[in-house]
Amino acid sequence: MIVKPKVYFTKEITPQKVIEMYEVLKKPLKGKVAVKVHSGEKGNTNFLRPEFLKPMVEHVKGTIVECNTAYPGARNTTEKHKKLMEEHGWSKYFKVDILDAESDITLEIPDGLLIKKNFIGKNTKSYDSCLVISHFKGHQMGGFGGALKQLSIGFGSSAGKSYQHSGGKTADQSIVWSNTCSDKEFKEAMADGAYSVVKFFKGNMAFINLMVNISIDCDCNGKAKPPCMKDIGILSSTDPVALDKACLDLIYNSDDPGKKELIQRIESLLGPHIIESSVRLGFGSDDYELINIDNL
Repeated sequence: MIVKPKVYFTKEITPQKVIEMYEVLKKPLKGKVAVKVHSGEKGNTNFLRPEFLKPMVEHVKGTIVECNTAYPGARNTTEKHKKLMEEHGWSKYFKVDILDAESDITLEIPDGLLIKKNFIGKNTKSYDSCLVISHFKGHQMGGFGGALKQLSIGFGSSAGKSYQHSGGKTADQSIVWSNTCSDKEFKEAMADGAYSVVKFFKGNMAFINLMVNISIDCDCNGKAKPPCMKDIGILSSTDPVALDKACLDLIYNSDDPGKKELIQRIESLLGPHIIESSVRLGFGSDDYELINIDNL
């Protein structure tokens, strides 16, 4: 009998509840723990705040990790990115590691759907396990952003981001925006990228999605639109595909009228295709068991 992956849910949104959502997974992260977050582009007001995540990061004795971007802004060089992480408060509370500060490494994906390799920060090799904390929201190219986007674009070095955005055409960040691929191809490249990172950590991962400040735009947008929906809650799983699918289902099943704008963003960019592609790659399932811990 196939056992469905478990996705846990709570409506209560507090720092302590984040810890509880991690503990319920019964997946203790060992060794040196990377905590992958989105540092937030300069000007963005929707990103998860370091003060809120402080108890969780301290609970796993983690290091905040990020990678540089592949587009002009305040995070496309290590120097600028570190400065912004100080401005946003990350460096005040945590040790921060820009994974591709020095260089990157290549992850081979022989069975990838579209790309056969991915590039991630060299410093990733320093970590034994990883907690991925994602702000679930829309995205101006991915349709939506959650755990899979964090694994793919989020973990990609500047070269890795360029390679995924271009569907494997180039790893040169200076020309990536003239070499973007189709929406369908991009989701497949993202799935490939996420797959490569999951394989890299050999299952030593846990995932938490926070459905708060739900805008149609990503935290990488310095002029992101304000939230279009009310906060929904916190979800966690050891399966990033099931986790993102559960978040999508909560959006679609919501009675919040603001969901119309978000769903339009998701569907116009073929966002759900990353779920379908990830299932094809076999590193997660879109058939899950949702467990509301508020009812336990």
